[in-house]
Amino acid sequence: MWNFNKQNRTMKRKLEYRWMLWCGIWAVVTFLAACDHLAKPSSSGRPYEVLVVVGDSLWQCPAGRALFDVLDTDIPGLPQPERSFRISQTDPQRFNQVLNIFRNIIKVDIAPNQYTQTKMKFTRDVYARPQVVLTIQSPNEKDFAAFVQKNAQSIIDFLVKMEMNRQINELEKKHSEVVSYLADSIFSCQFWAPVEIKSYKKGKDFFWASSNTASGLVNICMYSYPYEGPRTFNKQYVLAKRDSVMKANIPGTEPRMYMATDTLCTSVKPIAVKGEYAMETRGLWKMEHDAMGGPFVSHSRVDTLNNRVVVAEGFVYAPEKMKRGLIRRLEAALYTLCLPGEQARELKASIPEVSVVAGKEQE
Repeated sequence: MWNFNKQNRTMKRKLEYRWMLWCGIWAVVTFLAACDHLAKPSSSGRPYEVLVVVGDSLWQCPAGRALFDVLDTDIPGLPQPERSFRISQTDPQRFNQVLNIFRNIIKVDIAPNQYTQTKMKFTRDVYARPQVVLTIQSPNEKDFAAFVQKNAQSIIDFLVKMEMNRQINELEKKHSEVVSYLADSIFSCQFWAPVEIKSYKKGKDFFWASSNTASGLVNICMYSYPYEGPRTFNKQYVLAKRDSVMKANIPGTEPRMYMATDTLCTSVKPIAVKGEYAMETRGLWKMEHDAMGGPFVSHSRVDTLNNRVVVAEGFVYAPEKMKRGLIRRLEAALYTLCLPGEQARELKASIPEVSVVAGKEQE
């Protein structure tokens, strides 16, 4: 009996030691992870700024010009030309601790003896947080230029969606309580919009909320109408619904003035939001019989629980300002819309598929 108890106590001590060892390992791993997080500085640069790390001479060659032309592409749906990104360039020899904390970095790696094909890959938070580093590897300049030109839209979409996801994270922490209340009370939806949007007007199955500022006016509106099958999602139908809703709810300073769509400068295309079909409408609005106007972007989505189309739209009035940052911030907000039955955890602007942006994410 004595030997049995002694063996039992010995086994118990071994189990306690093993448990203490695992707790110690877990504590060390957690501590190191926390130190790694704290050790990395906050990324620098404004939204939609990109630093290209490429040799000075290569930057001036056709390969470098091909990448520059992609990043320098104008944003669609704005009343004046505005390029997609603010572009900076540095030679790899000057890429130091001051520059490597840029929020968006593109590294150009052309090595004939190292690569047999051109591909892209991306990594997150390499030198700072939050940060994305997109690396384009190629065996030669000719293949590099051809690859960049072929995948131009994928490169633009990738960087834009990364920025929008950062803005969505910011909206989650701080957003307009007015818009959230209106979206919930009228449509039973969750919706996060920029915090400065506080003034509002309600209508039937409609609300319009605005920052009501003297300059850089940003606006969010939501409305709904019955879903009538596939014909609900064509350009003519979508724009006709928009015009009827805006005419009834957003009048001008005089009775003959009302908001309308500049149909010649507006485009629609199907997109995926939370894995479901949606229609993106992007273009220009105008105030009939007035000089006001500006860009807008909207998402039209099917609320299957209530058999209706819910439209969330952001539009800008800022004649004295560049509008890239304003409209893209509102566009990011559109991705936060959660229809009845959807989960908030699914928020995020969809990133292009890995099969398009070649190469898997490197952790």
